[in-house]
Amino acid sequence: MGSMTVYGGQPLRGSVKISGAKNAALPILAASLLSSERVILRNIPDLTDVQTMIEILRAVGSAVSFKDGCVEIEPPLSPNTSVPYELVRKMRASFNVLGPLAATYGDAVVSLPGGCSIGVRPVNYHITGLESLGFKIDIVHGFVRASLKKKKKEVVISLPFPSVGATEHIMTAAAVMKDLHTVIENAAAEPEVEDLGNFLNAMGCRVIGAGTRHIEIFGTRELLPCDYTIIPDRIEAGTYAVAAAATRGHVEISNVEVKHLSAFTNVLKETGTTLEIVKPRTIIVSMKDRPANVRVTVEPYPGFPTDLQPQMIAFLSISQGTSVVTETVFKMRFHHVDELKRMGANIELTNGTAIIQGVSKLSGADVNATDLRAAAALVIAGLMAEGKTVVHDVDQIFRGYEKIMEKLSALGAEISYEG
Repeated sequence: MGSMTVYGGQPLRGSVKISGAKNAALPILAASLLSSERVILRNIPDLTDVQTMIEILRAVGSAVSFKDGCVEIEPPLSPNTSVPYELVRKMRASFNVLGPLAATYGDAVVSLPGGCSIGVRPVNYHITGLESLGFKIDIVHGFVRASLKKKKKEVVISLPFPSVGATEHIMTAAAVMKDLHTVIENAAAEPEVEDLGNFLNAMGCRVIGAGTRHIEIFGTRELLPCDYTIIPDRIEAGTYAVAAAATRGHVEISNVEVKHLSAFTNVLKETGTTLEIVKPRTIIVSMKDRPANVRVTVEPYPGFPTDLQPQMIAFLSISQGTSVVTETVFKMRFHHVDELKRMGANIELTNGTAIIQGVSKLSGADVNATDLRAAAALVIAGLMAEGKTVVHDVDQIFRGYEKIMEKLSALGAEISYEG
């Protein structure tokens, strides 16, 4: 795994354009397996996770090209419905090809997924949901086999927790189960779920309510060729906003859907950060002082996003007073805290809550990135700190941030990468 060297103390200034949403691109790429027609996807970010999903599509038999943010997918002529372990182990989102493959071809085998180390993330909601749709599920030697056994007319699935992955998986599989009416209660309402619903509808499916807690899917096999543009990445936008504020900089952020970030921007404003909407999809973020102390509760959308929690904790480590961040989505998602302490942060953890006693400054140090968003948080901490910070095992950051080295350098960051 590579490392990034960051020299802190330089305010970020300039402009940055946000890429397409990773967390929308991955389930939409998986859903392309439903179609026997050509699918064109635009605004797709060039990330390692996206490349992995493209390799999965190719392993299934799809012909895929990817250039300048545009992915063109031709359906398999001779589909392979057993997805190789070495691909699925790389990221959790790859598991979401199981449902569409099994729904389209009647049977599929996918290994249990890998991904970030941010706590327990079981796929039991996915499996229970597929079983409710009529699939027989067998788990043997770390592989999951789904076989369509029962044809149903109506299914109501009430999720115990509004899981994004499970919601997307059930939606995608149900969309091509002809004559089946599926209702998902307590569904995830994230913008990426809504984007998937819009994509499915663009292919000729009938999905109602995506982006709300109540989703209805009317299954059909009559799909159409599709040309679809995905939404901007709200997590990337939030990360650059935090980086601008943390370095007391002045950054214009374009191609951002501001309404997708309301809970985050409300907290950012509470810290004293100035945020100005200058165009429909362009904001300017600026900060002149240490942040005011705040209380943050991380919750499913429309609450404060868990994928911005590590970055916010890095920023609040220099707050004026005591800040409190409570994580309710992934309660063990605090591996970055010990690394921030190495840089001088004063943070205590108790029962899924971080209590942050603000310090006047951080000091550069050697730190280790344990997951994608922790890597982003530690790079931000390095930009804030005095002296040199080396973030080791940083390659995970390329799973979620397109051209991050070029974008940060263009904003004035003194940063380098060594693989």
